[in-house]
Amino acid sequence: MAAKRGSARGKGAQRKAESSRPAQELGGEPPLSRERIVATAVELLDAQGLDGLTMRRLADRLGSGVMSLYWHVDNKEDVFDLALDSVLEYRGPPRMVEPQDWRGEVVHMLEDWRAAMLCHPWSASLLPRRALGPNILGRLELLGKTLSRAGVADADLNPAIWSLWNYVMGATITRASFDLSHDDRAVAQQRLEHLEERYPAIERSRLLLDDDWDGAFQKGLSFLLDGLAPRQ
Repeated sequence: MAAKRGSARGKGAQRKAESSRPAQELGGEPPLSRERIVATAVELLDAQGLDGLTMRRLADRLGSGVMSLYWHVDNKEDVFDLALDSVLEYRGPPRMVEPQDWRGEVVHMLEDWRAAMLCHPWSASLLPRRALGPNILGRLELLGKTLSRAGVADADLNPAIWSLWNYVMGATITRASFDLSHDDRAVAQQRLEHLEERYPAIERSRLLLDDDWDGAFQKGLSFLLDGLAPRQ
């Protein structure tokens, strides 16, 4: 696909030699930039999902020609990478979190991560198969430093980071997949009541009626962090 960009840029250079690029794109739109392309791609992904993003649709939203996009991005895969990384930008913990409160920092970081993916549901599907951009790598770097400062040994650091990564990813995908209506939950729970002998534990806990996703995420994260806390 890199060759495609080179071809596009070659054609673009020829056109540019013939006439300078106008200050505005078609229809009086502001000039194209990578930032504007990425922001518009995020809007399109939010509205139509992964299958809804094509370079043609993106260009139409931008009031531009398709070939103009290739002055700023390589291809659609590049747009996916940039859009994903843009929605996972992290600005750090709030001032109320004390600098030495490593648990508070980790909780805020992972809750912010989960909230970003729930706000942009397509991101959870993209993350496992995309190149890791600077915002995602920045989160992992900050997570690693915070855990190290908390006393997690170097030999345990990678398992700790990936365990927390897996927890956030799993919790986010589960939340998006099982967000049933109250009526659907009630019907499912009634079915369990007739199968109590086969599923006594989840029937007793009323698992299928529990929609406290935020509370479950926070408590589960607490379980993980208890295991990571340095032993005295």
